[in-house]
Amino acid sequence: MRFDAVIFDFDGVLIESEYAGNRHLAELLTQLGHPTSTEEALTHFMGLGGEDFLAAIEARVGRALPDEFHSLRGEEDERVLREGLDAVEGAVEFTRSLPAELPKGVASSSSLAWIERHLDHLGLRDTFGDKLFSGREHVERGKPAPDLYLHAAAELGVDISRTVIIEDSPAGVRGAVASGAHVIGLCAGSHCLAGHAGKLRSLGVHDIAMSFEEVERILA
Repeated sequence: MRFDAVIFDFDGVLIESEYAGNRHLAELLTQLGHPTSTEEALTHFMGLGGEDFLAAIEARVGRALPDEFHSLRGEEDERVLREGLDAVEGAVEFTRSLPAELPKGVASSSSLAWIERHLDHLGLRDTFGDKLFSGREHVERGKPAPDLYLHAAAELGVDISRTVIIEDSPAGVRGAVASGAHVIGLCAGSHCLAGHAGKLRSLGVHDIAMSFEEVERILA
């Protein structure tokens, strides 16, 4: 292992939530009078969370989102939390293969409740223990600021420069690169459209991996 710790983004890295979530978002915005394709939603909103996510949508549609948006979005989130989502191909096997003593954590724009429930669905909760960090709950500035990753490295007790971060979204990559870590741009999820790898390269990732098998080779 070339690094002292591994930090995972969550949505789109461990679970297939980015495509499903942005497909629902596109359908919802279209229903509310703002025609939006899944590809457009992925391009403009992927990787954002909390107030930054809502602000980006409102800037795109040009007005405040109605209460109906929030209620329908909440209903979909509750359904997904109950039923779970598929893992990104190879994610569970790769994560379980890491040495038990290697510091590892999750740093996500999503809430802790979301992360914990889906880790339970995947059977990975014990792998990370309490090393789960939310851009909504642990830092004032979420991604694309580097703060969440710097916080995660400090909580793991490692130097960020000796840490590898696995990210999939432009917003997350910007924060990860700015943190000073070694960044792998992962393009293994179903949300990674044509040109996604090139976009992540342009943002300064150190490596591109099209699968978790490639991640394993990079780490070795």
